[in-house]
Formats: sequence, structure tokens, C-alpha cells
Amino acid sequence: MTSYELPPLCYIRRRGNCRGDYLYYWTVVFALFYLERQVLTRHCGGCASEASRQTSIAIDFARRIESSVTRAARGRLKKVIAMYPGSFDPPTNGHLDLIARGSKIFDELVVAVLRNAEKAPLFNLPERLHMLEAMTADFKNVRVETFDGLMVDYAAKVKASAVLRGIRAISDYEYELQMALMNRKLQPDLETVFMMPAEQYSYLSSRLVREIAQLGGSVKDLVPELVEQRLKERLDPAIKLANARKLKPRKRG
Repeated sequence: MTSYELPPLCYIRRRGNCRGDYLYYWTVVFALFYLERQVLTRHCGGCASEASRQTSIAIDFARRIESSVTRAARGRLKKVIAMYPGSFDPPTNGHLDLIARGSKIFDELVVAVLRNAEKAPLFNLPERLHMLEAMTADFKNVRVETFDGLMVDYAAKVKASAVLRGIRAISDYEYELQMALMNRKLQPDLETVFMMPAEQYSYLSSRLVREIAQLGGSVKDLVPELVEQRLKERLDPAIKLANARKLKPRKRG
């Protein structure tokens, strides 16, 4: 009978290449199956039933190995966490579009609201946080947090390996490229992922929404309904007057 040399079985336990382990498992299993089938054919007079039984055993064994190796491979995959930083004053449908698409790309997406004491925002930090949490409630792998200081420091804190940024025009690209290169200088392991907005939001920005709302224009379809209502409450003179009257204490007669 022809002799077959197989590598030592301890080689199966090598580390670092799960795909290679998977292929080696299959090689060993079917090599052993082939040898046993040859032995049965020669010494059992071509016992078809016994050969079929051994075939089923070998295939079942191989499937078990495949399942265990697949689980091991999944366990070794690195979880990719990304952060989407911004002031979000106010959050727009453009922001929501990037969050929705980013949640499909990354295992976890952290929407990071910048806390900047030097600016006077239209909405304070808790208000922006509340609106974003309501907007992203349906995304199970998205969470909203606040940060200040260097973005790279916060990225390291949440173990983010990527930064998601939207680019609407050439002017955005020039600014975002400068920021991305500086972030790479500060933290070489942090990658920047640029994403183009949906066509209907390619011109949209928080600044434009604020200006339109402050001048009494409609921001419908530019922001979620919750944000639209908050803008009306904040900027509409009639609503502001009504709210002020509600808060004004009545004089006792």
C-alpha cells in the first residue's frame, strides 16, 4: 500500500492564521478519509455500505471543525469603533443621513458633540444632546456623548480607530484634509473616513438652517421634526411671546 506522509498534527495549533488553520483542517480530514476508504476498498472487498458510513462520519467531523474554526475566526475580528464629531447646532437631516450610513459601516458609532465655551450656540449642550439622542434612538450601535479638548484624545478614550466626516464641496475638502493630516500627525493610528452626503443634503449646513430660521423661513425637510419644533420655540416671536406669558407670574389681586 502506498504510504502518505502528513505534516504533524500539532501544526494545526499554530497561531495567527485562522484561515490557514481552516484549510489545513480540511486537508487533514480528507486525507485521512481517503486513506481509510482505500483500506476499506482493499480489505473489505469493496464494502459499499461501510465506506458510505465512514464517508458520513468524515463529513460530519469536517463540518464540526469548520464550525469551530469559523467561531474562532469571528472571535478574533477586531471591533471597529468610529466617532462622528461636530457641534450639531442644530442637528440637521444631513447629520442624520451620515449617522444612518455610518452605522452600517462601523460596528459602533459615537456621535461626539463638541463642548466649546468660546462660542455662543443657539442651543445649549444638553438641548443638542437630547435632540441627537432622540434622532438616533433607532440605531442600536450609535451612542451620543460630549467632549472637549483635542479630538484625538477623546478618540483614544472611546477606543475609536476612525473618524467619520462629511464632505459637501471643495471648500469642505480643503478644511477637512488639513484637519485629517493634523490628526494623523497627533495620532498615526487614527484614520479619517470621508463620506459624501446624499444629493438632497449636499448644500445643507447648520449655519444655513440657523439663518433661515432666524429670518422666519421654513426649515421643513431640512431638519427632523423635533428640531424644527425646537427652532420655532426658540426663534418664532409669537411662540416666544406666548411662552414668556406662561412663565410670567400673575399678580395677586
